[in-house]
Amino acid sequence: MLEVGTKAPNFELPDQNGNIHKLEDYKGKKVILYFYPKDNTPGCTKQACGFSELYPQFIEKGAVVIGISKDSVASHKKFEEKYGLSFTILSDKELQAIQAYDVWKEKKLYGKVSMGVVRTTYLIDENGIIIKANDKVKAAQDPVKMLGEI
Repeated sequence: MLEVGTKAPNFELPDQNGNIHKLEDYKGKKVILYFYPKDNTPGCTKQACGFSELYPQFIEKGAVVIGISKDSVASHKKFEEKYGLSFTILSDKELQAIQAYDVWKEKKLYGKVSMGVVRTTYLIDENGIIIKANDKVKAAQDPVKMLGEI
């Protein structure tokens, strides 16, 4: 996980519609940048729906929400449509941002070790500096917690 106070790494990734987004496009706004393991899994769905439900309140506070996983653009599009998500989801199949933000880690599940995305949420200020970082994310509570952090 990256340290609070460091400059957030830029990225250039496609969203669920194939449009390219860069972190620098959001200069002047706060960015909730959250990394999650997989579309359509229970925790990831709760987290995404929570962010979507609260999205108008994030916008009111001058913040945008961006989710990133290594799922494909097509997978993200289906995820967005199935749950009516109202924010940007970026596809990072090459692990560009996932590795830059230090969320690609060894994970253990039922004794099996594999590499994967550790659910992590960053709050980045208007100048691109990380002001909050959390890798102990509880998926269902993350949206409300982050709204309170802005």
